[in-house]
Amino acid sequence: MVNRKYDPKEIALGAAFLLFLLVIVTFYILYQSEAIQLGYRIAGLEDRVTRMKEEIKKLETKKAGLLSLRRVEGIAREGLGLTDPKPGQVLYEGVDLPREKKRP
Repeated sequence: MVNRKYDPKEIALGAAFLLFLLVIVTFYILYQSEAIQLGYRIAGLEDRVTRMKEEIKKLETKKAGLLSLRRVEGIAREGLGLTDPKPGQVLYEGVDLPREKKRP
């Protein structure tokens, strides 16, 4: 067997090639790990959007219940003691109501 002596240019070229491969593999691994992290982040944000949409539906249902006319009327009548207006208590803007005639 003959030991071959390597030329310094060949050694440098081989080292450069190995360094180039190492850089490519490193960037590929970084790219893949970043893609995976972005995938997890996107999935988390999609879950958050879904939860927020559900919360919005719940809040809209609660709002509709709180603003229902039956509930508001019940609070007005029972809680505040309000009643239906008596004739003459309601005034309409821009409408002249007949006035009572003064008796002598």
